Amino acid sequence: MDPDVATCPIKGFEARDFTGRFKNLRYLNRGAAFSVAAALQAMEESRLDTETISRMGLFVGAGPNLDLSGECPEIQAGHLKADQLKALWILRFLPNTATSVISSLAGIHGESLTLGTACTASLQAVGEAFRRIRLGYLDVALAGGGDSRLSPGGILAYKKAQALFRSPGDPKREYAPFDQARTGFIPGEGGAFVLLEAGDHAERRGVPALAEICGYGSSLDGHSMTAPAPEGRWPEKAVLSALHEAELAPEAIDLISAHGTGTPLNDDMEAGLIHRLYGKHRPPVIALKSWIGHAAAACGAVELAILLACLKASHIPEIRNLSQSCHEGVRFVRKPTAGSPRWVPRWVVVQNFGFGGQNSALVVHHRGKSLGRPTSSESV
Repeated sequence: MDPDVATCPIKGFEARDFTGRFKNLRYLNRGAAFSVAAALQAMEESRLDTETISRMGLFVGAGPNLDLSGECPEIQAGHLKADQLKALWILRFLPNTATSVISSLAGIHGESLTLGTACTASLQAVGEAFRRIRLGYLDVALAGGGDSRLSPGGILAYKKAQALFRSPGDPKREYAPFDQARTGFIPGEGGAFVLLEAGDHAERRGVPALAEICGYGSSLDGHSMTAPAPEGRWPEKAVLSALHEAELAPEAIDLISAHGTGTPLNDDMEAGLIHRLYGKHRPPVIALKSWIGHAAAACGAVELAILLACLKASHIPEIRNLSQSCHEGVRFVRKPTAGSPRWVPRWVVVQNFGFGGQNSALVVHHRGKSLGRPTSSESV
């Protein structure tokens, strides 16, 4: 690992703590291991019977395994030393390995989809699962993903792309998406899955819902392999598609969970999109990567899970370290004023944008009691 690069690792993680003894555990790369662990934990809490599990869908967002030096330590003149490799070493590079392992361990045999759409992958996995349920193809689906780019190969890839946080100071005090002084993102890792269920199916089981997904949108920039189109036309289309499916106007949105990586180009595009789309309504905007780093393909599902936990606790996290906003027309959430009343949003947009011009958005309806709207970004 490059000692000069700030990262957000998960310490003490062992996939075996979630899988138990499992002979194919060795074929999970670290990102896939996070995916399997999160999926199994979600299934453990699902209270679903065996027959329902066997029919349910499985939708997984996966990232590439960039741990090249760790997986293939002996490469000379372009040739691999075969005797150093495990018999099925290819499984550590296939995107659907985690999906296969989850199916095997959880007993899921229904419709499945593995998405490799960069930083939008796990949010799109949730969106695609939502669509299958809404259209009547499934009653229940497990959706999410896991990823880790904290290997030497992953860090080198982002470093070469000039996407990483660069500062001689303390990243815990200086990493701030949407700040004028931002320089890039801090890579993180992890995994999360959510259980999606048709409303009538959940009611028959007597299971209360944390929230309801009401709209999903996706699009492609077709602009650059790494940089977003600066005018943000196609990311805006993804958000508008999600709002249209939810039958909502932008003015109905109470909170935006932004992609908010901290890279100059992404933050400029996203801030401009938010200002243009929501205008004078100015819903508060949070950026969870300021707390957890950028979990790459897993970021959508991880941030959705954190968002749901925050809403349940009536807590809206400020954007960490934000000092000088990059766009004064956008209402970024700052530290709350002492003594301010608690505020619980009902309608939330979650959005992710990734390499290759991948864009996705979800409209989430939180079922908790709404306590009105904040009066300023300082009092959220």
